[in-house]
Amino acid sequence: MQVDFSIASLVLNASWLVKFVMAVLLLASLWSWTVIFAKRSLLNRARKNAEEFETRFWNADDLAALYSRLNQGRRQPSGMEKIFEAGFKEFARLRKREGIQPMAVLEGAQRAMRVALNREIEDLETHLPFLATVGSVSPYIGLFGTVWGIMNSFQALSNVHQATLAMVAPGISEALIATAMGLFAAIPAVIGYNRYANDIERLYSRYDIFLEEFSSILQRQAHV
Repeated sequence: MQVDFSIASLVLNASWLVKFVMAVLLLASLWSWTVIFAKRSLLNRARKNAEEFETRFWNADDLAALYSRLNQGRRQPSGMEKIFEAGFKEFARLRKREGIQPMAVLEGAQRAMRVALNREIEDLETHLPFLATVGSVSPYIGLFGTVWGIMNSFQALSNVHQATLAMVAPGISEALIATAMGLFAAIPAVIGYNRYANDIERLYSRYDIFLEEFSSILQRQAHV
């Protein structure tokens, strides 16, 4: 008996539960790739903006003028720009108060920058846990579909008098596709998560270094 072992035929002939598992894994894979490409674009843009703003910051003669240009710009500040904006705004606001100590002004600006930094990192980490979940869970979902498919194949042998490998081969083959799809969904998700988690950690360090350098500048201005 000729059996069609093409992937399309095996998927279509699979049991309803195995088909459901494959559909879940396919959706998880498609959403993972969507997150991977979106996160790649977001992080590349964040690195580019950080490089451009650092150049503008260290070449600026007047930080107040730089702050005014950011507020007048059409584009919403983000990343390092947002940290600078939050710190300088709070610094200028507290400095206008009478009787406030220079260290209190500096500490208030640092708190504002720290909040802005944490919010920026939180935005960068959006959907990153999803990649970790897909990477860790997908192989087990695929394995569940495989076990179910193989179990059904062997149960079908109870109705025949003479069992052969050809009788169970299609069922086992279609069940193993679930495992393959689980790996197909998991591997890119794991790679994407590890890479982007490392990129975000580097951006966090870069933002934090800028925060400390800007704090030193504000400290000197606070005592003027």
